[in-house]
Amino acid sequence: MKISVFFTVTAAFLSAEVLNGLPRLFSTSAAQRGVDTFSPFSEKFFLQIIDHFNFNSIRNAKFNQRYLITDKYWDKGSGPIFFYTGNEGDIWDFALNSGFITELAAEQRALVIFAEHRLYGMSLTFGNGSFFPPQVGLLTVEQALADYAFMITELKQQLNASECPVIVFGGSYGGMLSVYMRIRYPNIVAGALAASAPILSTAGLGDPQQFFRDVTADFESVSPKCTDAVRGAFHQLKELAQRQDYARIQSEFSLCERPSSPQDVHQLNGLLRNAFTLMAMLDYPYSTHFMGSLPANPVKVGCDTMLRGADLLTNLRDTAGIVYNSSGLLSCFDLYSLYVECADPTGCGLGFNSLAWDYQACTEVEMYFESNNVTDMFPPMTFTEEERARYCSKRWGVSPRRGWLRMQYWGDALSTASNIIFSNGDLDPWANGGVRHSLSSSLVAINISEGAHHLDLRGSNEADPQSVITARKMEAELIAQWVNTERSRLLKKS
Repeated sequence: MKISVFFTVTAAFLSAEVLNGLPRLFSTSAAQRGVDTFSPFSEKFFLQIIDHFNFNSIRNAKFNQRYLITDKYWDKGSGPIFFYTGNEGDIWDFALNSGFITELAAEQRALVIFAEHRLYGMSLTFGNGSFFPPQVGLLTVEQALADYAFMITELKQQLNASECPVIVFGGSYGGMLSVYMRIRYPNIVAGALAASAPILSTAGLGDPQQFFRDVTADFESVSPKCTDAVRGAFHQLKELAQRQDYARIQSEFSLCERPSSPQDVHQLNGLLRNAFTLMAMLDYPYSTHFMGSLPANPVKVGCDTMLRGADLLTNLRDTAGIVYNSSGLLSCFDLYSLYVECADPTGCGLGFNSLAWDYQACTEVEMYFESNNVTDMFPPMTFTEEERARYCSKRWGVSPRRGWLRMQYWGDALSTASNIIFSNGDLDPWANGGVRHSLSSSLVAINISEGAHHLDLRGSNEADPQSVITARKMEAELIAQWVNTERSRLLKKS
């Protein structure tokens, strides 16, 4: 969603277990997982219900749901709980790239928990068999939210934290889940910070041209010559394809195998477009290793690469290489292993995580983004409701449920909700699919003029623009207010 496009594939998985009784905890150290030992988090596993909504289903089986926790900053029994609603990837990726939450925890003396989403990372309901029907049908937003609600409730009891207010955090799809948690479980969650959460566009309320138009705008803001060069390069590729000069295409783009069909060219166009998408999303002012390794200001680096000489095809290849070959070790590009076309036109990633996201994009999460080479700089590539339905029927045997998220989680009718921050960065192509204007005094939109995809969730950096520093300060103040109000309510109740 990417939302998330290029996550690391987890190598080892826990098998699901059919067990009875209350949730039990299993712990693994960060060092054992190969994670930076300076991380404050401990890795644990929570025995989670597989199906929250059918008491007869699979004998009330359980699975091991991974979460990360640190009480390093916590005033035990009284400090708030900051709970990250994990999204479509390995939970360590989010924990190690969301330093604002731990910084805020140190300031507000909070317990911090990062919960992994079911069927991502190591939280597999049926091990490697989780991605086959009918088991994959248990991958829904509703089940994920119930996972988090049950985990919060049980952990509060185990940690003697019944009077500790809970604030949920999330970025991208995780930000959507934070909004939904506040809407669905206001009895459990006192407030939500939803960073870069495209809750409107993914509920079928967006403009299909918006996403790639905004990707293009990011590059055009560096230089109109940049977008002209990208358009020109794609036009040259189109001319080679029309002449079926596949040998030249292979040579120009350093492809491992020679293309042999229009489908191969379509795949190449998708791979190239995806590279620009990632650079626009992750246009941070410093180098990062989140969803791949990118340099500081990758949009500017991409434009500099597109404009460094007259050979536009070479420039286009090298610009894509910023994303796909950041190490410089690849001798050629494998069209079908570096990028997988799926029900999310912005990319599903690779490995098991990509299977899970593809299924979600075929069921509840709607993404009809398309490029047209008029409002954007990319080749015309449609993704209509009919195309989505055909793909999803063939791939998963399902029919997408149009408008389901809008009905379940209120779509743009949010005025009766409360205590939600919607933060968005102006550089992020997902931003205009989210809430950009405050809806009330407790439904607050924060727009970050120089911010990319959930930049505000990242830890403080000397290269941060003032806009994100100001945004984090506003977020901290609102969250402190919510915590104090909820603490007073809980004390009166007790």
